[in-house]
Amino acid sequence: MKNIKLIRVTKDYTQLRVQMETGISQSILSKYENGELMPTSENLIILAKFYNTSVDFLLDLTDNQIPYPQKMSSD
Repeated sequence: MKNIKLIRVTKDYTQLRVQMETGISQSILSKYENGELMPTSENLIILAKFYNTSVDFLLDLTDNQIPYPQKMSSD
């Protein structure tokens, strides 16, 4: 999960800041960044929204950080 750490460091965020803004514990974030734990789908979505990127980028499936277009509401 090199991109999870890469995007955090690039934005000059600490794990503590990410924890405070996302609710994902610092110890869990550390495990994601070190490849010790696979993020849950819920946490991937939270992190993708927080970093304004795609889940694919966080999972190292692409080098493109641009997020997908937002889903249009179906009112």
